[in-house]
Amino acid sequence: MKHALLLVSFGGPEGPDDVRPFLENVTRGRNVPRERLEEVAHHYQLFGGVSPINAQNRALIAALEPELAAHGIELPIYLGNRNWDPYLEDTLREMREAGAGSALAFFTSAFSSYSGCRQYREDIARAQEAIGAGAPEVRKLRTFYNHPGFVEANADRVRDALARIPGKRRDAARLVFTAHSIPVAMAERCRYAEQLAETASLVAAAAGVEGHSVVYQSRSGPPSVPWLEPDICDEIRVLGAAGVRDVVVSPVGFVSDHIEVLYDLDREAVETGAEVGVAVWRAGTAGTHPAFVAMIRELVAERLDPSVEKRTVGRFGPSPDTCAPNCCHPGAMSRNGRAAQPRGSTIGAG
Repeated sequence: MKHALLLVSFGGPEGPDDVRPFLENVTRGRNVPRERLEEVAHHYQLFGGVSPINAQNRALIAALEPELAAHGIELPIYLGNRNWDPYLEDTLREMREAGAGSALAFFTSAFSSYSGCRQYREDIARAQEAIGAGAPEVRKLRTFYNHPGFVEANADRVRDALARIPGKRRDAARLVFTAHSIPVAMAERCRYAEQLAETASLVAAAAGVEGHSVVYQSRSGPPSVPWLEPDICDEIRVLGAAGVRDVVVSPVGFVSDHIEVLYDLDREAVETGAEVGVAVWRAGTAGTHPAFVAMIRELVAERLDPSVEKRTVGRFGPSPDTCAPNCCHPGAMSRNGRAAQPRGSTIGAG
């Protein structure tokens, strides 16, 4: 039986004509007002109607292929998305036709949460059910928030951002880590906030920065539903009022520079900073950093060979290979009993 590696991601439009169909896919059955879709569609149109997420995933695959080969790991790599081509179901069918009976799955989310882990597992299960007999078995690689390769890649990006600040101001700059906010009720059912705080501490220490804070972005859902705070723009205003003039923003909650990074940080956060006299210096994401690519190869190797060391740094050990049956339930409900719905710049992570 042949084996494969499946890169599992959110997906995003690759042209202006894709934007609204993509957003309709993301929000189907969620009762999101049409005017909100139009607002988010406008954000995509500012970037030519193209989310960079698919291209970035293809670049990651292109970097990973020689990395695997150089270490004697022969696995074809496939991309499967939740909300746009190539869809998970189509990718699993392609794998079956190619004779791949099983796959290891790398999720493009470093942290445990419903939307970043469990929902993808549900997507894969639905795809397997739709395919029926012969659908490839899929085993998820472990969560990697505390893997030294992920920490090193992000620390490197922070150092690069700090280096851009004029020398006389650099020591006074504030380091702020950001990630997508989630409902408090959802956060209470997973280790998202705890893992994010751990990664932030590890990256700050590796980058040689003593002080930092953790904030959130892209808050979604009705005001009646509490989400994780503080918001990145609110934090910038607070720091500005306290006399801080330079803020390095590290989007450690994301692995690539997709729309929520480009719009919510490079536009909204930068504009907020300008309003209060704060220069915002955005650090890059892990992307195709060699340490991040090598990390994925290590995650694959340890699942193929149980004798391979599972490397971690910090207070916590490696996350389990198999998720517990009751882990990461969504737990976020609005007053009318419906699940809380997205209101962020991309209504997701495209």
